[in-house]
Amino acid sequence: MNPAVSALAVSASTAALAVAILIAGFVSESWSRHRLMTLSLAVSSVLTVIARCCPTGTRCSSCARSEASHSGVLAVAMAYLAKEVHPEGLGLAMGLYVGGTAIGGMAGRVISGLLADLFGWRAAIDGIGLLGLLTTFAFRALLPPSRRFKPRRSVGFRHHRRSLAGHLRHRGLPFLFGLGFVLMGSFVTLYNYVGYRLINAPFSLNQTEISAIFTVYLTGVVASPWSGMADAFGRGRVLIASLLLMLGIALTASYSLPVIIAGIACVTFGFFARHAVASGWVGRLAVQAKGQAAALYLLAYYIGSSVIGSYGGHFWTVFGRPGVAGLIGVLLAIGLAAAFHLNRRERATAA
Repeated sequence: MNPAVSALAVSASTAALAVAILIAGFVSESWSRHRLMTLSLAVSSVLTVIARCCPTGTRCSSCARSEASHSGVLAVAMAYLAKEVHPEGLGLAMGLYVGGTAIGGMAGRVISGLLADLFGWRAAIDGIGLLGLLTTFAFRALLPPSRRFKPRRSVGFRHHRRSLAGHLRHRGLPFLFGLGFVLMGSFVTLYNYVGYRLINAPFSLNQTEISAIFTVYLTGVVASPWSGMADAFGRGRVLIASLLLMLGIALTASYSLPVIIAGIACVTFGFFARHAVASGWVGRLAVQAKGQAAALYLLAYYIGSSVIGSYGGHFWTVFGRPGVAGLIGVLLAIGLAAAFHLNRRERATAA
């Protein structure tokens, strides 16, 4: 399958998720966050298994529905932490949460690749769906209910509109939303197309070997809690350091497989550290409607994945590896400009 077309199929699911996240962010102000996340996990797992039984022509839309149903967790989890965790420990808590997403991302790629090679793609989907159901039961049993958040039954459209306008007029939040867009786009673009390079000569790796390389996701498990240093050293400084580390994308231009893996690890470490800092910062800057602010950040985050991840296929088709690397380089430069602005604002506020 053409790389751009293959990425478009993934982007369709991600786009549905982005829209659903915004809706879930609005709903989270008037619903129990614990119940919303549990329901979202259960429905997503069931729909994942159902998708493997759908005809080829409708499978893409089935995957989109599965992704959209997952929005309840993504939109609410950051707001849940921002409300329930003490501000002094929020950076570390958010880092641990993002580290968990790194384990999930790695497990999804490695487990599905291994199952697909051994038993076929249907078994891979079944395996991911079963893991989702087991996770739902564990989540329901272990997550404590909210203590500092009470749903507002009288929330109407006017309240949502006023809160939305306040987030977009804020001096810092839109820059965090923009960071989510460009950096998720660059990260997904790298992972979408590096496999096409490694599967061809001179590397000629198979799917299982490529999936094994994606265990570098585990660097995100280390990077995310490490970003908790932002509580002590400043969020802007840690954000800039994380983005500079992502410039390790240049190493993927090498024809040495270990050097390419090192470049992927640098980008992955920097990305998850940056995501943990930005996620926690959104919760700190949003004075009210934290669920909606988190949803706006994630909306930009997944739109970046959908749009740039898909559009990167055209760069790969026309320009090959240099085109994809150039696109990611431009995105990282934009991200650095936003990070320097946020750092200046943070220092001015502290002064």
